[in-house]
Amino acid sequence: MTTFHDEVQKARAKYPTRRSAVMDALRLAQGRHGWLSPDAIREVADALEETPAYCHSIASFYDMYHLEPIGTHMVEVCTNLSCALAGAQRVLDAFADALGVRPGGTTDDGEVTLRAIECAGGCGRAPVVVVDHVYHEPVRAEDVPEIVARLRGA
Repeated sequence: MTTFHDEVQKARAKYPTRRSAVMDALRLAQGRHGWLSPDAIREVADALEETPAYCHSIASFYDMYHLEPIGTHMVEVCTNLSCALAGAQRVLDAFADALGVRPGGTTDDGEVTLRAIECAGGCGRAPVVVVDHVYHEPVRAEDVPEIVARLRGA
C-alpha cells in the first residue's frame, strides 16, 4: 500500500523545488482526511521537509483548502460582482435560512457546509451556485428549497 509520504514524493518529483509541490501535497492530505487539520498540515510539512507554518500559509490563502471539518455536501454561492448584481445575496440568505446555518458554517447534523465564494466563473449566467462540484446557473432564491430538498434526499 502506498503511504502518504510516498504519494507526496511522487508529486514532489514533478517540480523543480520541494516548495512547488505544496499545493499537490495539501490536496492529497485533504483527500485523505477530508480537511486540513493541524496534524494533516504537519504531515505535509514533514513530507516536504518544510515548516508547518509555510504549509499553513498556503492552505489558508486558497479557499479550496478546508481548515475546519466540512459537511458531506458543499453548497457554494458565488458572490462576485456579476452574481451580486444578479441577486446572489438573496440566494445566499435563502440557503442560510433553509439550512439553518450561516455562510462558512456546517449544519448541526454535519451534512451540509454553506460557503460564499469569490468567483465560480459563470458570470454570464449569474448567480451561480455550486453544489458538490455541480454548477447550477442561474439560481434564484425561489429555487433554493428544491435544491435543499434534493440535498436532503427528499
